[in-house]
Amino acid sequence: MILITGGTGFIGAYIIKELIQKGYSVKAIRRSHKLPFFISPEILQKVEWVNGDVLDLFSLEEAMNGVDTVIHSAAIISFLKNEREKMYQVNVGGTANVVNIAVEQNVKRFVHISSISALGRTANGDHVTEEKKWTESRLNTHYGISKRKAEIEVWRGMAEGLNGIILNPSTVLGFGDWHHGSCAIFKSFYKEFPYYTKGINGFVDVEDVAKITVQLMESNMNEERFIISAENREFQWLMNTIADGFGKKRPTKEATYLLSELAWRLEKIKSVLTGGKPLLTKESAKIARSKTFWENEKILKALPGFSFTPLEKTIAKACSKYENALRNLQLKLQ
Repeated sequence: MILITGGTGFIGAYIIKELIQKGYSVKAIRRSHKLPFFISPEILQKVEWVNGDVLDLFSLEEAMNGVDTVIHSAAIISFLKNEREKMYQVNVGGTANVVNIAVEQNVKRFVHISSISALGRTANGDHVTEEKKWTESRLNTHYGISKRKAEIEVWRGMAEGLNGIILNPSTVLGFGDWHHGSCAIFKSFYKEFPYYTKGINGFVDVEDVAKITVQLMESNMNEERFIISAENREFQWLMNTIADGFGKKRPTKEATYLLSELAWRLEKIKSVLTGGKPLLTKESAKIARSKTFWENEKILKALPGFSFTPLEKTIAKACSKYENALRNLQLKLQ
């Protein structure tokens, strides 16, 4: 029996799909009755859904009864100042709760879904491996700091006897809820967001993350971390490829330092006036200007039969699915 935290989230939902397709018995924690629309109902109905929250110790204890393995993917991804306190509570405090109960209940296997942000970004195109040490930097976002502190809780649990591994996915791409997390990148360029940047980052298909998670769960590796990243690309390339996938206008304005500082401020004003979330924030602008090459040699050596999905294929597939979802929504509203 495997328990997934964050099972209604982007990565967690695809991990559930992979587990169910491989015949595992799956429990998943949810905070509401809303299930991920981007996963087939035939998959979701095979899951034992447990109402709970990583901040609720009683629901966690109940959910973990009889569980052999915990895959902890619950987290808040946000670059908004007004969501920062809640993000730290969930990402750090919630992880501490999950780890503590897993240790108490002698869970046999623990897989923690972290982020490359927990390793820290670089400005000048450094190549980063799993050995990178955290350094204080203006490029580190509060999300990255919260994920680093969450990892400290997991390492503590492993020191107390928890058999576990940590996965650090780069920016995850695919079909999901484009109002949240990295899926919002697709929404931005469907709406023809005009700015591009020359920053460099790693990207990976969400289905590849799910497959790697399950394969590493099945392995006997312990007290290890793995960067999960398919390719390093310029943000401009990503933005253009998504725009092309939707048949939309490519971004035409390079977001230099001064222009990006202006852009996120304009987005902030726009969000106040419309009540929506800004397409760009002060922190996401910093990420878009950073240049970091994420190395994937360790995971490819650990899983020699695995190969990453080319990003062009990932983006084309996701754009097609988003467009189909929009058409279906329009038909329902007619």
